[in-house]
Amino acid sequence: MSTVRADGEPGSRRATRVNLDARIRQGRARVRSSAYPIVQAAVAVAVAAAIGRYVLGHEYPFFATVSAWVCLGFSADRKIRKVAELAVGVALGVGLGDVVVRLIGSGPWQVALVLLVAATTARFLDRGVTFTTQAGVQALVIVGLPSLGASGGGFGRWTDAAVGGLVALAVTALTPSDPRRPVRAQSRTATIELVGMLRTLARGWRTRTVQDVEDALVRGRASQPALDDWHDGAANARELARVSPAWRRHRAELGALGQSAVLVDRAMRNARVLARRSQSLVDSEAPHELAGVATAVDALARATDALGTAMMTGATPTRARTELLAVTRSLDPFVLAPDDWQVQSLVLLLRSLAVDLLEAAGVSPGEARAALPEL
Repeated sequence: MSTVRADGEPGSRRATRVNLDARIRQGRARVRSSAYPIVQAAVAVAVAAAIGRYVLGHEYPFFATVSAWVCLGFSADRKIRKVAELAVGVALGVGLGDVVVRLIGSGPWQVALVLLVAATTARFLDRGVTFTTQAGVQALVIVGLPSLGASGGGFGRWTDAAVGGLVALAVTALTPSDPRRPVRAQSRTATIELVGMLRTLARGWRTRTVQDVEDALVRGRASQPALDDWHDGAANARELARVSPAWRRHRAELGALGQSAVLVDRAMRNARVLARRSQSLVDSEAPHELAGVATAVDALARATDALGTAMMTGATPTRARTELLAVTRSLDPFVLAPDDWQVQSLVLLLRSLAVDLLEAAGVSPGEARAALPEL
């Protein structure tokens, strides 16, 4: 049976397009997950600027806006202590910078001096890394650009920074966030990438289309940032839940999401190996028995989609477990490809992928392995 190939589009251009599509999908997902925090920060910046201009009478309340944005940022994982550290760090740096400029002016040695004083003072006051970093940065800005936003008298810039920090604290206190929300969204983004790769791979096997298999491999490689975001997001949320009384009740779910991130990442790596190993089979003139394994991969894609939906909503992945168990029990290499040892090797790899997904769905390792047909 001859291999079917798409006409007209060079392989390098096709790979670039697949990579670009993955970047666009993941970029949209990041924007969706950060949209609300960014809108909050934009409103806070406007409020801080309005207070600086109309209440304090500062014509250019530059540091009020800078402080509000630095303290809030675009992350949904806002914690009052962290925002307070940033607010005090910004105000400390701006205040020390103002003092240095007024006493000894600005220049290379003044920049070195203000950084030394700001960083040392910040380290003495608090152990937070961001606290010290922001204190140093803001002091350097004041001394390095002494005329920037100078309004409101001797300590106008310091009061602007304090206003921005207070506005950020108010926003954080009045709009408490759920640490699970961004991690759930990241889990959905990552599982969508795995689902898309598996479906493309299954289509390539079924139609014997080399370019589909290559596209699946390219998409699998391009998915790594989404998987890394999920893993990092879950780790950060677990750390916050460990120290925050309000979030401590979510530790179990956040721990499960973090473990699922590791397992789905492992499943994606297995899927990439599958795609690489199968390229020569699809491109071969020999009639390899790929229809059965293609059907199994399609079923895994459907179950993974159900798993991603359950994780995104916080529901128990009952449907995903049922479907994954059914697929796993069918992965007998001697049934799917009784006379083709090369395809049997693909089934063996598929068994590892299925076990990873079962464990990600909450099935114990022993039960997941017990679902595999005996060899």
